[in-house]
Amino acid sequence: MWQRIKTAIVLVLIVGIAMFATDKPYLFLPLLLVGVAIASYEWTKLMPTFPAKSAFVVPVFAITVVSLLIKPTWAVWWAGSVLFWVQAGIWVKQYPAKDNWRNQGLFGAGVLALVPAITAMYALWQLSAWWLLYVFVLVWCADSGAYFVGRKLGKKKLAPNVSPNKSLEGLYGGVATASLVAVGVGLYLGLDMATLLVFLLLSAVVVGVSVLGDLFESMLKRRAGVKDSGTILPGHGGVLDRIDSLLSATPIFAFGILICDWLGIKFTPHFVMAHQLFGG
Repeated sequence: MWQRIKTAIVLVLIVGIAMFATDKPYLFLPLLLVGVAIASYEWTKLMPTFPAKSAFVVPVFAITVVSLLIKPTWAVWWAGSVLFWVQAGIWVKQYPAKDNWRNQGLFGAGVLALVPAITAMYALWQLSAWWLLYVFVLVWCADSGAYFVGRKLGKKKLAPNVSPNKSLEGLYGGVATASLVAVGVGLYLGLDMATLLVFLLLSAVVVGVSVLGDLFESMLKRRAGVKDSGTILPGHGGVLDRIDSLLSATPIFAFGILICDWLGIKFTPHFVMAHQLFGG
């Protein structure tokens, strides 16, 4: 536990400095690119018969760089991410009864899991580092609430074939914890009742899909026969193990606020320019 805490402190410091030290992308963008390089390398552990790690890592890194440079592609990636995570939910529900994955499928899944998330993190950071932090805190609080409530009260299994330790009680605890965060932020922003309800609905969807991201990676690790995606983070495993929930949460949140902006629903004045900032 102490090792996990020390690693978490270091990670928070690194990410926090990169996010808030400057409004220029000199620190944050390189951090994202290092992250996607490591995460894509770890993804190859979920593809044990893939011919060469570089055959996945290099294309994913190149696609990410190109996508970051072409803003109009961001909304397309996020829309594709919505469809992908709906399909991922079906795969998780059907596992292991229907488990006919091939490496080609895992390649595509890796692209659709990593690229939309990285572009969303960068876009949210450009909008405001505080909005990206909100998604992080929302997911972290949901994870923590689910862990402690599930450990204390968990009886009914959430997805026993994928992650036997997760429970429905834990899920409810995580949703309740994240809801407190969302309500607090919504009230702090001074949102009117209608806008607050939209904000809470979007936050609830993000929390739900973050759980799916966690379950999906757990399913792939179970298929590949590995406990962790890597060992680079002492006490935590790999980068994928730390960001699995964020892979699904960030593009859904980014797409959600983009749609809200198109509809004229603005959570802060910054959202006036959201659709232009995101290339929509």
